[in-house]
Amino acid sequence: MKKDFKNIFVEGAIDPVFISDSIAKHSAKKNIGAHSIFLGQIREDMVEGKTVQAIEYTAYEEMALEKMHEIREEIFAKYDLTCMHIHHSLGTIRTGEICLFVFTSSKHRKAAMESCDEVVERIKKDLPVWGKEVFEDASHQWKTNS
Repeated sequence: MKKDFKNIFVEGAIDPVFISDSIAKHSAKKNIGAHSIFLGQIREDMVEGKTVQAIEYTAYEEMALEKMHEIREEIFAKYDLTCMHIHHSLGTIRTGEICLFVFTSSKHRKAAMESCDEVVERIKKDLPVWGKEVFEDASHQWKTNS
């Protein structure tokens, strides 16, 4: 029996309007005292004399969603959160565009900030998501998370 997990993946870059709308929707939640937000943006790095123009993200989606569900459950058990939202891009994301949006909310700032940081670190370390750096000359290399 296949279990449905909350989908975190978005095809293409994450629209800044989507981010601002997500934040605005939380003003109706009167039990929240703090939000913490992480936005991952594609950098125009220089690698061995070549300029990164984009990152092409791929994932083993079923496994990634199951792992993200586990991470989510662990974070909610560890921190007193009101809510958590995670959106990760798939496909080609150009430099300057947003590829990761993590948004945590709680009654107090410490839980919001610490949980957001931990979620980002766990995504980078544990999710089967790969980024291929695409250079201006159309060559590429697989990105290593640091």
